Amino acid sequence: MAEDELLQGLIADLRRGTLVLAVLSSLNRPKYGYSLLQETRGIRIEANTLYPLLRRLESQGLLQSQWDTAENRPRKYYALNDRGRTLCARLREEWRSMVREMENMLEGEEGL
Repeated sequence: MAEDELLQGLIADLRRGTLVLAVLSSLNRPKYGYSLLQETRGIRIEANTLYPLLRRLESQGLLQSQWDTAENRPRKYYALNDRGRTLCARLREEWRSMVREMENMLEGEEGL
């Protein structure tokens, strides 16, 4: 496996681990899928990754959804429910802790 290909795979693994937190954090108010693709604040996520993730999070009881059929094109809006808000807050705490731990571990290793 070429170096660049290996690096791209490892970067994809790192990103994959952050998508749940990114999506949950973006749902502070109801949004439909396409708007989430636009608003994930620079985190690259493909539609074929986002929509299954939304369905999975809903089936896990973290999101609620509702169809809006007022416009010509119906849209399914997703929002955090109480369980989702609680879990999102805990994931944020864990993320911040992991970032601190990684920063401490990597400190001084720039010369490697």
